[in-house]
Amino acid sequence: MTRSQQKGFTLIELMIVVAIVGILAAVAMPAYQNYMRRSKYTEVVVASSPLKLAVELCAQDLSTVTGCNTNTQGIPTLVGSKYVAGGAVSNGIISITATSVEGLSGETYILQPNYQAGAPLQFTQAGSCVAAGLCK
Repeated sequence: MTRSQQKGFTLIELMIVVAIVGILAAVAMPAYQNYMRRSKYTEVVVASSPLKLAVELCAQDLSTVTGCNTNTQGIPTLVGSKYVAGGAVSNGIISITATSVEGLSGETYILQPNYQAGAPLQFTQAGSCVAAGLCK
């Protein structure tokens, strides 16, 4: 008489695999959600590009950032989109607010110009997006 040998996994082996997959999923989900929030916030950062260019041109024309405001000196009004609620420029300071959808909570993106005559205009990032880790 020959005994047939069973093939397959035991219940314990399957439970160990399920536990490992569960632990990996618990670690990966928060990282993935943060990645998705940052990718959506990229639209807010990109929306600042035309405003930055306009402020740079305004600062070059006026030799200061004072007076560089929305709808003056060629600085356009920021049109909102799915992830951008709106924005404005006041004395060269660019403020853009995200919408409160799909993981975003209305974080602000503020660019403060550092004007020095004869040097390129540099911007410093500020706002609630810095603390949230969305704009680095």
